[in-house]
Amino acid sequence: MKKNYCLLFAALFGMLAVILGAFGAHGLEKLVDANSLQRFHTGVEYQFYHSLALGLVGLLEQQQARAGYRWAGWAFIVGILLFSGSLYAYVLTGQAGFGMITPLGGLAFIFGWGLLAWQSWHIKN
Repeated sequence: MKKNYCLLFAALFGMLAVILGAFGAHGLEKLVDANSLQRFHTGVEYQFYHSLALGLVGLLEQQQARAGYRWAGWAFIVGILLFSGSLYAYVLTGQAGFGMITPLGGLAFIFGWGLLAWQSWHIKN
């Protein structure tokens, strides 16, 4: 049986989102301003959404191994790393340059959702 990387990363990213969310709510609020805290929260929120999407893709891929699902999963993984990761890095380092990476993660999310829609449209029962 092949490893299902989408489900593995969904679980790991979901767990990390809980940890980072707790850190943001209980530790970070004393270290950064309200705008930075909101930026961090946005990273956690999008990480949660796309961890769930990644889990869905993993389940779909188990049912029907299709390249579109696999690519959608990788797009969500890249999106989480670039979008959420750049927001975390921006808040924690104060380096605004990390904010220039965030839209690339957003594009990866859009690409992933598009691939998921495309693959779903082309399923033949």
